[in-house]
Amino acid sequence: MKKILTLFALVGLIVFSSCEGPEGPPGPPGQDGLIAEVFELPNVNFDYTAKDGYYIYRKLTPNIFSSDVILIYRLTGTIDANTPVWQQIPRTLYTAKGELDYDFDFSKEDFTIYAGGNYDLSLTPELLKNQTFRIVIVPGDFSSKSVNKPDYSDYNAVIKRYNIDDSNVKKLN
Repeated sequence: MKKILTLFALVGLIVFSSCEGPEGPPGPPGQDGLIAEVFELPNVNFDYTAKDGYYIYRKLTPNIFSSDVILIYRLTGTIDANTPVWQQIPRTLYTAKGELDYDFDFSKEDFTIYAGGNYDLSLTPELLKNQTFRIVIVPGDFSSKSVNKPDYSDYNAVIKRYNIDDSNVKKLN
């Protein structure tokens, strides 16, 4: 009798361990469905109002998650045709006229880049016109992990850490 029960148990084990249900749909790309992205604002000019000063405002489409963060970098020059130099903002520039500060704020729906200073910024139009910025969206799950955080001031380190392909960056208008 023990041999028959053992045989049934063995057959049952094989039958039930071989069962497989339907495969679920594939998840979104990225680490656990999280996607880091980069966008570019090429050759933009700061707008000006007496109330807000100099600013660039853009909507985020689609909205980001409330836990996500945004990093913004300004193109400061190039080493050669294939090597741009990106500088993280906020940043203070020291000019012959005085100090100019680039700063930004963001929500899950939009972001604003500001330019302010301790002099009349219209005296340095080269710092307000035809500026190029890169906006990097880092999912909150990535930014909350303390292991392997990149140097956020280094655009290339951020791109590498979050596996972002910036060879074909989406342009924002």
